[in-house]
Amino acid sequence: MSGGASRTADFLILGAGVMGASIAFHLARRKPGRIAVVDQGGVAHGGSGRSSALVRMHYSFPPEVQLAAASLATFRHWPEVVGRPGVFRRTGFIRIVPEAELDRMRRNVAMQRSLGVNTQMLAAAELREVAPGWSFDDVPAAAYEPDSGYGDGAAVANDFLSRAREMGAAYHPGTRVRALRAAGGRVCGVETDTGPIEAPVVVAATGPWSRALLARVGFDLPVEPELHQVAILRNPKALPSAGPACIDSILAVYFRSEVGGLTLVGDFFGTRGVDPDDYPQAASPDALLSLASAVAKRVPALEDASLARGITGVYDMSPDARPILGEVPGIGGLHVVAGFSGMGFKIAPAVGLVMSELLLDGQAATVDLAPFRPGRFAEGRPIKAEFEYRDD
Repeated sequence: MSGGASRTADFLILGAGVMGASIAFHLARRKPGRIAVVDQGGVAHGGSGRSSALVRMHYSFPPEVQLAAASLATFRHWPEVVGRPGVFRRTGFIRIVPEAELDRMRRNVAMQRSLGVNTQMLAAAELREVAPGWSFDDVPAAAYEPDSGYGDGAAVANDFLSRAREMGAAYHPGTRVRALRAAGGRVCGVETDTGPIEAPVVVAATGPWSRALLARVGFDLPVEPELHQVAILRNPKALPSAGPACIDSILAVYFRSEVGGLTLVGDFFGTRGVDPDDYPQAASPDALLSLASAVAKRVPALEDASLARGITGVYDMSPDARPILGEVPGIGGLHVVAGFSGMGFKIAPAVGLVMSELLLDGQAATVDLAPFRPGRFAEGRPIKAEFEYRDD
């Protein structure tokens, strides 16, 4: 594929973030034909390169738990599966919810355990042993996963894609898709700024750019870009590490340790309607101060932390804050992988696997993708977990 001449592929993947790269990798392992990945920038240039990259299993919807658990197995065995040095750091993970939601948490932990997740409820005294120096005065109990931690979004995308290329996949950075092409109710390729690419199967792993792209073939994908801000704090000398990763619904922040004596802190709620091609590249001073103040309530030693830097990024939010995975209704061969709502990194390995199963076998075997189908919102059937939290 070079120049402006007509080009072809059997499987065309749009987007070289963790999702597109994972799909390319899992397809290439089965050698189904010509695989091509195109990206308007470069590998992980979008959200993947800015991901906070938490790895955790705690969800209230069982299929999400299954995707996360299957992904953890890949992260833990990265050298054997992908053939690259490990990208996962095991720190443990704590999930905190308000006391009014503790019964929901207990039920969710029981569900997660039934699916093979190593998780348990710990009382405050036990939490203090797992996370010395944290304040748990407002936390009677919380969920704890000893096997979870964090990774690196850019490294994962690069590793998946480079391995896929070694197995024969083609990669075309700096190639902007102008439009999808469809005829007779089926996708037949794309128009790019370097010429057309013909393909009977197209996967749009295009994050916050997905809605505008699919609108050009008449499908309204209800994905909204949402701006989020992250603070990177430099730990005081008395605190080499903040300890486990954590999602804290009482304080409405998540945080995790980072190599080099740093702590990453992110927010729960962002600003909708931003342009994914033109959003603030610097976090606001007020947001960074708010994040630093909030995390210090849970880890008091961080009151003496200094600010290393701030990061911004864009989530692709769906109406139910759950992924949208599968074939677009009415357009055969066109699949979408979007709407991850901030949870994409931790399930990316499994999403690539199940999408490869769907594309090659007609259905996913590892996890049932039916609940995540793109048409569920038009059907009036958004995902609703049995024991959701208020900020799920």
